[in-house]
Amino acid sequence: MSLLQVENLKAYYKTEMYGISRKVRAVDDVTMTLEANEIYGVAGESSCGKTTLIKVLSGTIKPPLRVEEGSVKYNFRYGPADMSTVSEDELRDNIRWKEISYVMQGSMSVLNPVRKIMKTFEDIIATHEGIKNKADFKVRIEDHVKKLGLPPDVLKSYPHELSGGMRQRVAIAMATVFKPSLIIADEPTTALDVVVQRGVLQLLKEIQADSKNTVLLVTHDMAVHANVADRVGIMYAGRLVEEGSTEVIFQNPSHPYTQHLISSLPVIGDKTGKSSLEGTPPNLANPPEGCRFHPRCPRAMDICKTQVPAMQNFGAGHRAACHLLSAQGGQQ
Repeated sequence: MSLLQVENLKAYYKTEMYGISRKVRAVDDVTMTLEANEIYGVAGESSCGKTTLIKVLSGTIKPPLRVEEGSVKYNFRYGPADMSTVSEDELRDNIRWKEISYVMQGSMSVLNPVRKIMKTFEDIIATHEGIKNKADFKVRIEDHVKKLGLPPDVLKSYPHELSGGMRQRVAIAMATVFKPSLIIADEPTTALDVVVQRGVLQLLKEIQADSKNTVLLVTHDMAVHANVADRVGIMYAGRLVEEGSTEVIFQNPSHPYTQHLISSLPVIGDKTGKSSLEGTPPNLANPPEGCRFHPRCPRAMDICKTQVPAMQNFGAGHRAACHLLSAQGGQQ
């Protein structure tokens, strides 16, 4: 059974000031499924809709963000949940931290600078579960951080006393203390050096393998997806343009945008120059008609300028939305 089914999701930022209405189509008609016990990567350049997507999936929807159409449905351990109808009380009591946890971009965003790490753990546990016995709670948290490769002494520290890598590991420890069904990791390796990045990513993989939960890994870094993700979804200008297993995406990318992302990766021993993609991402308050990638696509056809390409299935979970594939009979 799938953990999450997203159907035709449209999430827009809508504002009205001085009589002027503005609608930013940050997530526009996205359909996707997350399976239990997998690492699913979401890739794409800045402003492609990644962050808005995870806001909707985690139930953190606040104006001016609104869900216009579509559905987000989970099959949690305690039962099914439809994010369009779930109450704030249910989100707080049953879903946040217990079923869905969030590893934010930058550990200092979640760690209180004036409270020691143990006190922050106490805040989380007390809010969502309650603390009946302080001694048992202390043992539980110490065992938890030790399993994640952290010395128990970090619990006595303030966030500023830890390195960036240690803080990010602490943030992951907090996100996994309830063993949630879904861990959303939003750019978890930003601002970390490559050695520390490797340790953080390895920790996420070990947690997922041990708990058999699902990780939604959101990052623009394709190299991270290549090393961690089981499946990858490529977003461009608010839409999902390609999805498939990591092996297929990296060895046989079908969409021109995906092909550009893969070809831009450095290869050891390759001394040839890398060509950049011309133009800039479109303004999602006034996106282009048809395929939103066509103004930058070197292989665009006339049909691309007027018609939105349908998502085509190529078997084994691989699908892509591109008129070029239809013109070539589904072959790249």
